[in-house]
Amino acid sequence: MKAKRLLSTVLGIAIVSVLMFAMPLMAQAPAASSKLGGWWNEKGAGTNRYTTDAQKLPLISVKGNKFVDPQGNTILFRGLSISDPDKLASQGHWNREHFVRVQEMGAKVVRIPVHPAAWRGRTPAEYLKLLDQAVGWCTELNMYIMLDWHTIGNLTTGLFQDPMYETTLQDTYNFWRIAARHYAGHNTIAFWELFNEPTTYRGELGPVIWNDWKHICENEISIIRAYNPQAIALVAGFDWAYDLTPIREAPINAPNIGYVTHPYEFKRPQPWEPKWELDFGFAKDTYPVVATEFGGAEAGPPDSYGPSIIRYLESKGISWLVWCFDPEWGPSLIKDWNYTLTPAGEFAKNIMTGVIKP
Repeated sequence: MKAKRLLSTVLGIAIVSVLMFAMPLMAQAPAASSKLGGWWNEKGAGTNRYTTDAQKLPLISVKGNKFVDPQGNTILFRGLSISDPDKLASQGHWNREHFVRVQEMGAKVVRIPVHPAAWRGRTPAEYLKLLDQAVGWCTELNMYIMLDWHTIGNLTTGLFQDPMYETTLQDTYNFWRIAARHYAGHNTIAFWELFNEPTTYRGELGPVIWNDWKHICENEISIIRAYNPQAIALVAGFDWAYDLTPIREAPINAPNIGYVTHPYEFKRPQPWEPKWELDFGFAKDTYPVVATEFGGAEAGPPDSYGPSIIRYLESKGISWLVWCFDPEWGPSLIKDWNYTLTPAGEFAKNIMTGVIKP
């Protein structure tokens, strides 16, 4: 009995001692919520608008099946795609000089592909700092920007061609919300390419029907326009953004938009022109169309791919951008970081600078 009393006494003393030691520490420890840094005061990425020289470049808008400037003059855009800003920054090539080199190619519009993996990895707030620099440089150099959510896959099933393209419907909507809020009213970002290449990857990524895709695109446009009514949204067709035939029956229900095609050489066998007309060229009779990506177009005989695709696009009044101003991403326009042009790069430059008449 004495042993039990002694044990109880010792335990009681121990507990009191622990509590006396711990209580001051507990009093000093901040509340859990304060460790979050005042989350109730935090603002989302892109809340602060980028307004530097926002109206320096003339506002581009849609009139019928054309892009026009404020005076109503038709503009046929010729340009190129750079690689992802995060890649360029990581490799030491993200600078104004890179955009000067783009301007020297004769480009009037620069396509900036934002990969979901890069957007997440760098974080939206930090990625916007890169895009702010691009907008500033392009404005100074009198080049417009096409902002491209560069993913490949099936957004309705959540399956994508490669890990770098993986995203969600919510993240896609949120990307455009952040971008539209941050660049609202900035004329330099003339085009908003909603989704690089929708595809089922020959069924491997699951099925998708056009009406579902149409609904997603209309939601994206609605989100963008809530902040930026002047934005020109560009909508891609199926088959890796090549096929626009679904819009014959069910066009996107939104004004001030254009449609996208990616008419790579391998999409159809020769003769190309009749197939191009059936697959996407018909759309230009009613809407603006932009070939936002194709590559490997080189000088050659009149019936070779390079002269054929440029001649067809120009004859239809379809704006175009070639892929890609990076030696590591093919088909490449440059061989190295000394900006040595590939044959495709030389051909594109000669067309854009007027040395060769299309």
